[in-house]
Amino acid sequence: MQGPPPATAPGVPYGSPQQVPGPYQGAGNYGFQAQPMAFPGGFVPPPVQSQPTMDGTIWMPIPPSIPNCPPGLEYLTQIDQILIHQQLEVLEIVTGFEENNKYELKNALGQRIYFAAEDTDCMTRNCCGPARPFTMKIIDNLGREVIRLHRPLRCDACCCPCCLQELEVQAPPGTTVGYVVQNWHICLPKFTIQDEKRKDILKINGPCVVCRCCEDVHFEVMSLDETCPVGRISKQWTGIVREMFTDTDNFGISFPMDLDVKLKAVMLGACFLIDFMFFERSGNKHQQAGVW
Repeated sequence: MQGPPPATAPGVPYGSPQQVPGPYQGAGNYGFQAQPMAFPGGFVPPPVQSQPTMDGTIWMPIPPSIPNCPPGLEYLTQIDQILIHQQLEVLEIVTGFEENNKYELKNALGQRIYFAAEDTDCMTRNCCGPARPFTMKIIDNLGREVIRLHRPLRCDACCCPCCLQELEVQAPPGTTVGYVVQNWHICLPKFTIQDEKRKDILKINGPCVVCRCCEDVHFEVMSLDETCPVGRISKQWTGIVREMFTDTDNFGISFPMDLDVKLKAVMLGACFLIDFMFFERSGNKHQQAGVW
């Protein structure tokens, strides 16, 4: 998470958010006001301004609306890093009963940008474990669901390269902005980031050994020809006790400030897919998921 931001990759659709390509027609068609909704468990509706809530959470100030930017993604135009902290589920630790995952997403100042909550039924969570299909709802500080991630049920073994992992990113819900697609490799985690038209945009390359003790694990985001670094997704080491006895993980995502906000959202989705594939455990069995 240290050091200067990665260089801009040739051929990647960077530029200001006002110039986001594609058929998206702007926030006006969807409405910018908060809509009544049922909040996921653990989510506290925040104040409109960046004041601390009852639990001490400080939210990032609400940015102004931007033409041609999906509503709620305006936050991403102002940051080049996202810190993701998975919440501790005490019931899951004590009983081994798999709960829906919940995450706080913060900027470099520690201000909450979004709150993410998995929406999966009990049977799916406990029967399929880390390989389970899921829907992840990401909510901003107006209480709007601004991003929805959908992972279908797929094979997680390298012997079935015809049915690899995939994740769809919608922003807002119902409007697909991109996909994260696993690429088959016998020993390396590899993914492709695609736009809404299934066009390949970026590559993600992980290390051969994703379970490392006492150090961070990095997944490099590269240009399509894999010659220029664009960003990084890092699983951060949280200490021996937390790593051994819980499956609560911390991640960091870095990207260029001027990267297309849709690609930033898809990189965010890639981080959650990587978490489930490599670092999620099944209840109290401490059995990590994998793609091989």
